[in-house]
Amino acid sequence: MTVPPTVPPTAPPAGRRRWLGLVLALVIGSLVMATIGTGIWAWRASLDRPKGSSGGTTSNAPQPMPSTAPALARFYDQKMTWKPCGNGHKCAKLTVPLDYAKPTGADLQLAVLKVPAYGEAIGSLVVNPGGPGGSGVEYASAEDGVWPTDLLDSYDIVGFDPRGVGRSDPLHCMTTEQTDRLLAFDPDPDTKAEGRTLDNLVRLFGQGCLDRSGALARHMSTVEVAKDLDILRQVLGHAKLDYFGASYGTFIGATYANLFPDHVGRMVLDGAVDPALSNKELSLQQAHGFEVALRAYAADCVKRKNCVLGATVDEAAVRVRTLLDDIERSPLPTDSSRKLEVGNAMMGIWLPLYVKDYWPLLTQALAQAINKGNGSRLLELADYYSGRGVNRYNDNSMEVLYAVNCLDHSDSIPTSKVPSYFPEFEKASPTFGKAFAYSLSTCASWPIKSGQVSKAMAATGAPPIVVIGTTRDPATPYAWAQALAGELSSGVLISRDGDGHTGFNQGNSCVDKAVTGYLIDGKVPKDGLSC
Repeated sequence: MTVPPTVPPTAPPAGRRRWLGLVLALVIGSLVMATIGTGIWAWRASLDRPKGSSGGTTSNAPQPMPSTAPALARFYDQKMTWKPCGNGHKCAKLTVPLDYAKPTGADLQLAVLKVPAYGEAIGSLVVNPGGPGGSGVEYASAEDGVWPTDLLDSYDIVGFDPRGVGRSDPLHCMTTEQTDRLLAFDPDPDTKAEGRTLDNLVRLFGQGCLDRSGALARHMSTVEVAKDLDILRQVLGHAKLDYFGASYGTFIGATYANLFPDHVGRMVLDGAVDPALSNKELSLQQAHGFEVALRAYAADCVKRKNCVLGATVDEAAVRVRTLLDDIERSPLPTDSSRKLEVGNAMMGIWLPLYVKDYWPLLTQALAQAINKGNGSRLLELADYYSGRGVNRYNDNSMEVLYAVNCLDHSDSIPTSKVPSYFPEFEKASPTFGKAFAYSLSTCASWPIKSGQVSKAMAATGAPPIVVIGTTRDPATPYAWAQALAGELSSGVLISRDGDGHTGFNQGNSCVDKAVTGYLIDGKVPKDGLSC
């Protein structure tokens, strides 16, 4: 989905779990296990169980391989060379065409990692954590920090870094200083001059992608990722794709199923994105999702002694908005050489809303900012969100986020027209509404135009596809899961009543039993299952 500098992706990009795990250990006394679809998960070593064979039959039984286009034969017929890459994992490179319209042209190399099944493998479960920009390699390698034992016993867990991401041939767009400026900038400009500055920052960002990465910047769309996924399916030796996608990874999965319905095996889409929604509808509903999540956090805070935000939920929401306005006027000092600016502050507030167990981090960060006038902890949370290290960004997830979203959605509007949308956005989210309204204009200044439009995806002919929605999910609102399950011709909806992002392996045994029973035994859950 399109985003302004600090409106979040469907979930935080992958890659920064150890740091947050240590912070949580210090804050609340224990490591919190949380499976986040796009990516915040706890890392744990899994060396106490021997790895089993990576062979075995697929969960879909032996079937003839689907026919493929002759022009793509060299990609579908390739053999990946697996090499040990630590912790019992195996790594390889997959070759895909840069441009599917010109398959004899340049190639791309995609990173693939396999966690061999602990027992007899019934097949490969290909996984993606979302983003756009999340690393499937890291998602798979987290092992039992993300995946329950039943799945690790039964499947080879296979993660891939999509084109442009992580260890695959990477997309490069900006310097550290340029990225810092974009992410710190006011996400809801107050003047025409600020609006022009925002447009120019995004324009320079997109031009940087073209200058530094050339044609790759023009070929980062989700449709192309889905086509890459079908090559991976074939090279893994499976006639059908078993797939688990979370957050934006559900958009990849739905796109795949719509392109290749006959190639779908057992597919789970957790924390669903509704592909039928326009840029405006996506932004408006996500704005409301974050408001709901903020108020759920506030309700928890005010029940506790001396909540820094006040005595009621309404007071707390107003206090958060007031803090953001104060920081916009006067950025807060931190313990580093950088100040906390309003764009970073908003990201620092959003991040803990993804996981209920992270709410204590938000309370401490807000207390430091409000009571001590120090923005260090909010800046740390924002940096974790964006993948910024001490001196540089540790991955390119922010660059990928923009590049993919601006290719997938072509319905941006000029920045000058955004204020006319303020009333409905502020109704949906009094705290964050204007920032989300400006997401409508983000890609208007992006120099690469794809012409792609939103559309419902029925995946007619596919077997049952399980869609999971969480009732108070901030990043992928529950309504999106309901809609996607209805649009898919074989959609099956599971609902989790709860807080945070995504539903599987979040402590809800009803969801977990239904999903593992489907993936391992093929038992399709009852449509509309409420957990």
